[in-house]
Order: sequence, then C-alpha cells, then structure tokens
Amino acid sequence: MANLKDIRNRIKSVKSIQQVTKAMKMVAAAKMRRAQENMEKARPYSTRLSEMLDTLIPEIDRNLMPELNVRPVHKTLFVVVTADRGMAGAFNTNILKEAHQEIDAVGKENAHIICIGKKSNSYFKNREYPITAEFIDFWSDLNYDMAMNIGADIISRFVKGEVDRVKVIYNRFVNVARQEIRNETFLPMSYDPEKKEVPYQPERLFEPSREEVVKAIIPRYLNTQIWQYLLESNASEQAARMMAMENATTNARDMIKDLTLQFNKARQTAITTEMLEIVSGAEALN
Repeated sequence: MANLKDIRNRIKSVKSIQQVTKAMKMVAAAKMRRAQENMEKARPYSTRLSEMLDTLIPEIDRNLMPELNVRPVHKTLFVVVTADRGMAGAFNTNILKEAHQEIDAVGKENAHIICIGKKSNSYFKNREYPITAEFIDFWSDLNYDMAMNIGADIISRFVKGEVDRVKVIYNRFVNVARQEIRNETFLPMSYDPEKKEVPYQPERLFEPSREEVVKAIIPRYLNTQIWQYLLESNASEQAARMMAMENATTNARDMIKDLTLQFNKARQTAITTEMLEIVSGAEALN
C-alpha cells in the first residue's frame, strides 16, 4: 500500500504543476497578444525610415554625422537582449549562445557588453565578461522613454570613440511558434546594396536640404530601431513562454495518464495478492 500512496502523491503533485503551467500559458498568451500588436504597429514606421535612409546615405558625405563614420574596428559593443525570467524554452539560451560565440570571435579584451535583461547580465557576470552597462526589471513597464535611454547610452559610447562598432543580438518575432535570432550592426550606419534592393526613386526636392533632412531623421531612426528591438524581443519572449508552458501542460497530462495506469496496475496487484492470501488461508483451515 505504501507504493500506492507514493504513486497517488506523485499524481497529486503533477496535477498541481499542470495547473500552474496552464495558468502561466494563459498569462503569456494575453501578454503576447498585446506585445504582438505593439510590435506590428511599429514595424511599418521603422521599415519606412530604414528604406528612406538607404536611399539617402549613399548620396551624402559620411563626415556629416558621427553615427555615419566608418573607422577601423578595435572595440566592439555587443548589446545582448534577453528576458528577466526563464521558463521560456530555449529563448534565452539561443541568444546567449550566439552572443558568446560572437564575443569570443573578437576577444574579451576587445569587447564591451550592454546586457538588457537579467539572464544576459547574470550569464556574462558569472563568466567575468566585460559588462559596461545593464538594463533590467523594465519589461513589465516597457515604454518608448526606456528605449530612448538605452539608445542614448549606446550612441554616446560610439560617438565618443569608446567603441568602433555596435552589434545588437536579439530575437525577432516571426510567428507564435518561431522566433529568429538576429545579429545586426547598429552603428556605424551603413548600406549594403547587395543586402536588399531599393526600388527606383524619382528625383526629389529637399527642404531645407538633403543634409538637414538626414540630420533630422537619423536620431529618430536610431531610437526607433532600439524600440523595435525591444518590442520584437518582448513579443518573442511571450510567444516562447506560451509554447513552453503549453508543452509542459501536455507533458503533465501524459504523465498523469501513465501514473494513473501505473496506480491501477499496482492496486489490482495488491487486490489479487490479498485475494490469494485469503483463499490460501481458507484452504489451509480445511
């Protein structure tokens, strides 16, 4: 009977875990819908700004703004975007693996790291990597002002010459079941004609001038890009957590079925054993 008691306790524990994972899935689904809506609303604006700058940057002097200066790369700043919490499948693990490989490729002595999220901060801090800044405990109150603060910190380090290149590693939301790891060069701003085709642009008039328009657009574009990175990562995190909790709930249900079958077999064995003992005792008395 002790064995039956142990199995019964295990079934009770798994059912409790199943209730927790089911609740976490529902919470993540609600958060993901809001995050996905915000992310999809911001995409057209950031994409249009990017396309506009792709047509303007090749036509202006790169000395116009420090954000456009391309110089020999000695120091690289890596912005690693992760979550504050786990329970999201391989969401954080894949990002940290990609970032670790990229940083090791340039060398710890040539790298600076800005950690966005507790997971990246604790990961690189435990391995004694050079962390220059950290931004944590803000995902629940994510707003554009936070993106501007992060962007100002990143841009100032590049403009001051502390780093020669800025790379952002984050998850891009594709759909609920899929997120892509992106490793993009944030600064210096550049245009690769082989990367994407820009449609023919007719002759345009700029007021007051092409250079002034670029000066006005670039700061807005950089802030918008940081905002887009955060929105993409937030939506990806909630989608990954929702899928992970759904899988955990399904696994708990399968485990309960197996344990129930095991419990029934053990109970049947115990009943059969007792009946045999009774029959054997009756025959012994006869």
